[in-house]
Order: sequence, then C-alpha cells, then structure tokens
Amino acid sequence: MIAKIGRSGNLYGALAYNQLKVEKEKGQILLANKIIETASGHYSVAELAQSFALYLAANRNTQKHTVHISLNPDPKDTVSDDNYRKIAEEYMLGMGYGEQPFVVFKHNDIARSHIHIVTVCVDEEGKKISDKFEKMQSMKM
Repeated sequence: MIAKIGRSGNLYGALAYNQLKVEKEKGQILLANKIIETASGHYSVAELAQSFALYLAANRNTQKHTVHISLNPDPKDTVSDDNYRKIAEEYMLGMGYGEQPFVVFKHNDIARSHIHIVTVCVDEEGKKISDKFEKMQSMKM
C-alpha cells in the first residue's frame, strides 16, 4: 500500500473533493469514525465538516489542521470494502489518529480502486497531534 499524506488549512476543500466523487458515482463513503450520523445515511460536505468543528475551534493556532491521506494498493491487488475499512482503521490507529473524527472514501475514478481519509490533526482538547516522524511511521504500516 502506497500512502500519500497531505496537509492543508482547508478542511472543506478536502471533504468537497471526496464528496464530489461520491456524487458523480465515482466513489463512496466506506467508514465514518466519530462523524455525526444523518437520518438518511448520506452526507453533504457541510454535514461532514460539522463533525470536525469543535476540534478546530479548540485550536485556532494550527494553520495546516487538515490531513488528507490517500492509500493506494498495488494495481494488481483487488481489495474488498471490508479490507479497506480494516486497513483504514489500523492505519489511523497506528498513525495516532484512531480517536479522531475521520471519513474514509473509496474512489473508483481510475483503473484501480483506492481510499482517501480526511481528518484533522487537532484533538478534542485543542492539542496538535504530532506529525514528527510521520512519513517513517506511515512506511511501517
């Protein structure tokens, strides 16, 4: 699995990019951790963003608070949705984001399926989750 980790100050943009794939039927939400549930089970970008609001309000000093991770299997591998969920949960736990709100999107917009995970690096008490040695940690996963 190849991981690409991006950081920005634009949570709405990361969620909108992934939700647009869902709306165009090129993706789906596989897992929502600590995300406010909707009655229909479908989400708008604003509804997803609402689940992160308290975390971001607790720390306004962290400029690049949004973490957007892409996990890409070998093109020859076929990964089931259940396996993608397990991979995402284990990855987030191993990276220190297991207790954070996060959304896992599966994309089918290219020859191979892959997943994107959107979260924030600020915990509910406003403490920034360290990204020190993040790339090395990710490679161990």
